[in-house]
Amino acid sequence: MKIFFDGGCRPNPGAMATAVVIGGAALIDHNAGEGTAMEAEWLALIAALRLAKARGLSDFILVGDALAVIEQAMGRVPCRGDHARHLATFRELVGPGPGPRIRHVGRAQNLAGVALERAMTRALESALINR
Repeated sequence: MKIFFDGGCRPNPGAMATAVVIGGAALIDHNAGEGTAMEAEWLALIAALRLAKARGLSDFILVGDALAVIEQAMGRVPCRGDHARHLATFRELVGPGPGPRIRHVGRAQNLAGVALERAMTRALESALINR
């Protein structure tokens, strides 16, 4: 099963939002706190892994467009600064043994990215209308 994840914020840094798409359903969190786009990507990856674990899935692929976060989560490049705590959370969730499969895709192929962009655009339009 593919589980798509994406995070973003407007402005950057600013209010973060995350999206996870699983089984055709998009789960959007517009209240992920304040931070940067990369931090939002980490939070989305962690949310996707938590969802997979909560559903008892053992055969899944986490799919996202944040290459830097994916490379750090897979241990291919170092993770420094504030993002190291997100890596620690991710590794704690993974537990002993091999980590989950994670695949990088382009932005247009990331279903969570598409869902998040639409949700953020709707939220912005709604805020402008309700002024």
